[in-house]
Amino acid sequence: MSKSLTEILEIEHPIIMAPMFLVSNAKMLIAGINNGIAAAVPALNYRTDEEFRAAIDEVRANTNGKGLGVNIIVNKSNPKAAGQLKTCVEKKVDFIITSLGSPEEVIRQCKPAGIKVFCDVVDLKFALKVQELGADAVIAVNSKAGGHAGPLPPEELIPLLAEKCDIPVISAGGVGKAEDMENVMKLGAVGASIGSVFIASEESDVSQEYKQACVDYGAKDIVMSTKVSGTPCTVINTPYVQKIGTKQNWFERLLTKNKRLKKWIKMLTFVKGMKRLEKSAFSATYKTVWCAGPTIENTTSIRPVKEIIHSLTVK
Repeated sequence: MSKSLTEILEIEHPIIMAPMFLVSNAKMLIAGINNGIAAAVPALNYRTDEEFRAAIDEVRANTNGKGLGVNIIVNKSNPKAAGQLKTCVEKKVDFIITSLGSPEEVIRQCKPAGIKVFCDVVDLKFALKVQELGADAVIAVNSKAGGHAGPLPPEELIPLLAEKCDIPVISAGGVGKAEDMENVMKLGAVGASIGSVFIASEESDVSQEYKQACVDYGAKDIVMSTKVSGTPCTVINTPYVQKIGTKQNWFERLLTKNKRLKKWIKMLTFVKGMKRLEKSAFSATYKTVWCAGPTIENTTSIRPVKEIIHSLTVK
């Protein structure tokens, strides 16, 4: 039997507050860790290494427990990856979540430092690859996840990975209340990485309009769009999203299929999409694109992180 996430990270509840681009911040991490869960932040949420280091120091200074994590994008679209990894190792964060590429270098540097490495996966093939490289756990990103969701439902992906892998499986997607948490554990997960329900937290710095959208909209309002980053990403189906559509136009599709241009077009699309998300997250405009997952169905009000954790751990 795999160790529970509570044992792996020495936390009270088997939950990771998932790293959310633009949304996660030090205040949210502090509230999460001080209330018995782990919490991670995307390294890309900080423009400079100085800001990144200051955030880690702030979390460490205001928490007693373990459970501080960082998400690093490990493919070529992130030229800051090497520096971000160096900072994480120097600061001795408790765990790193790798996304969108090979975790080999992250694992090589983190193992001697005693830092756990969890790898986002969407299928068995990649899960077995990262297991062979020495990952401490896989994060099963299923079709109910917010952001870049996987193709398989949790009922299929979690049992498959739990049966075929020798390392623990952490679920990502579809957990918005205590009953959901119980269900993924029954499927074979040792814990869950949970993001969308924390967007509308008091500690979040996103706009009130973004938070209120998570209250007002539900699971049926979440759509998959390729207009944001070039790869499928879940967004709230606002009037603006309905107007621009959720699929790339013929010219965008043509460019992304060109062998010589594909890499650069994807990178440009990603950068433009992230800027659009950033503008939407912190200000109210007509051109609003808000990223969220279907678990916002469980968001009925804007609450402190502590109350959201309670709703995930107590039936």
